Amino acid sequence: MKRTALIDDTKRLVLFQCEPSWQCISIRWVVRRCTSLVFSQAEDQLLVADKSGDVYSFSVVDPQGAGELKMGHLSMLLAITMSPDNRYIITADRDEKIRVSCLRCPYNIQSFCLGHQEFVSTLLIPFGCPHLLLSGSGDGTVKLWQYETGRQLQTLDLKQFEEKQSSEPDKEKVTKPTVCRIASSPDGHHIAVQCERVSTVEFFTVNQEGERLMPDSRITLPHCPLDVAFDPEGRLWVLMDSNDSPLQVYTHKKDCWECDTQSAEVITVTEDFKSHWNTLDATTRFSSSFEHLHKVGFDNVTAYMQKKQQRLEEQQLKRTKSQKANGTKKAKTETRPFA
Repeated sequence: MKRTALIDDTKRLVLFQCEPSWQCISIRWVVRRCTSLVFSQAEDQLLVADKSGDVYSFSVVDPQGAGELKMGHLSMLLAITMSPDNRYIITADRDEKIRVSCLRCPYNIQSFCLGHQEFVSTLLIPFGCPHLLLSGSGDGTVKLWQYETGRQLQTLDLKQFEEKQSSEPDKEKVTKPTVCRIASSPDGHHIAVQCERVSTVEFFTVNQEGERLMPDSRITLPHCPLDVAFDPEGRLWVLMDSNDSPLQVYTHKKDCWECDTQSAEVITVTEDFKSHWNTLDATTRFSSSFEHLHKVGFDNVTAYMQKKQQRLEEQQLKRTKSQKANGTKKAKTETRPFA
């Protein structure tokens, strides 16, 4: 039986049953505002990560049961996932670390995946590759790992793909894009990567033999996407920041992605979205979810060197004045007539 869960800013954890019809099963409260959640493979428990660095486990079998603290971190958690065999909990935090912990005894750390230069914003284990992990970060890169050993296999800088597509780089894009979503198609053939405030979606394929991520294609959207996801049929649903057409669905046909505008399902869902879209605050949609997480540099060396140089110049000026004064006195003494 498939279920869906959501978390909101009011610290509510809402659990839905999707089949045979949508039904709200429970509404539970969490201790602090949550940032990410994931179901176990058996859908018997739900792991929730919060901004204080804690991970709680909520029972799905007992929808009214309270959460159980599983593990803690010293930094804010931004993403969480589980290995397909339910052996490991994989968490990513604001301090560039990815931690692989044992599910049964989370205090035992299996490995760390280290290498990002900014916060790690999203995690994904691709379908068909249970031993591989994809991570996205505020440093504008996607990394491929063997998470059980913590070995880094590959790094892809998404800024390079943008520059290859454009002969005239945009001067406004001086900062690296933040990778905010990585999605895998059900067959594992396609990996979609979405960056914040970038109106394109990059597609990659996983070479399982060489354990490499290969660039495949890209789609250019009329508006910046807010989120992307694959459905069970392998279609890519894109939620965009647009009042007129907030949803678009892309189908892979003949080695390219085509927008499906005639689907009755898409039209129905779009109409439902429009009825609620105006209730959302526009500033919330335009605001960045990760802007405050970037590192802020403090250049105190330049100020120190300027003060040091100023102090040396003042000392040199004093020496020069002193030498001139001594030279004047000496000259007067030498020219004074003897009595």
